[in-house]
Amino acid sequence: MFITIEGTDGSGKSTQAHLLSERLRQDGHDVVQTREPGGTTGAELIRSLVTQGDVDRWSAETEILLFTAARRDHLERVIDPALARGQTVICDRFVDSTRIYQGCKHPDLRQLVDSLHELMIQREPDLTILVDVDPAAGLHRALTRESQETRFETLGEAAQTTMRSGFLALASEFPNRFITINGTRNINAVCDDVYSSVSHALAMRHISCGHSKPNVKR
Repeated sequence: MFITIEGTDGSGKSTQAHLLSERLRQDGHDVVQTREPGGTTGAELIRSLVTQGDVDRWSAETEILLFTAARRDHLERVIDPALARGQTVICDRFVDSTRIYQGCKHPDLRQLVDSLHELMIQREPDLTILVDVDPAAGLHRALTRESQETRFETLGEAAQTTMRSGFLALASEFPNRFITINGTRNINAVCDDVYSSVSHALAMRHISCGHSKPNVKR
């Protein structure tokens, strides 16, 4: 099963991806934890290009091409081989982040994101966990952590608010694979809900050969 964790900056999604991976391994699942952009040597190089530097370092069109190139390498070298081996893949961000981050800044480019995805990737997640937080709180978290990857955080609270709305809209657009989790609570409470939702989806997939849980708001 291919599971992605999404959310705005500072939502805690990376922490939840790690905690989920550990809990599923304890249950006996063979888990590959990875991230985007990144996950391979080449994709990590692209990550450094797109997450650091000035906000206007790249045009939106160039960003989309860079993200798609990184995703293609990641898909070929990590995601598809792991799924072919029967492993569960948990990925911190995937195409939904590109739909939001590039699409929100330039709504007319959403079709370009989808067209490139259809041409070069041709895979959607089986299940997407959206960790939903207040944009101001998430941005505060993101800006206070020690990281050089602040290019998107510097867009400010208004942009984070737009992106949050975009993620919630995606959850409505793809209700069969999205589960929205309230990420404003303590880490363990969020982790319990994420784990419960994913465990149920894995069990249902095992029984029915591929039907994931519908969208749920907690």
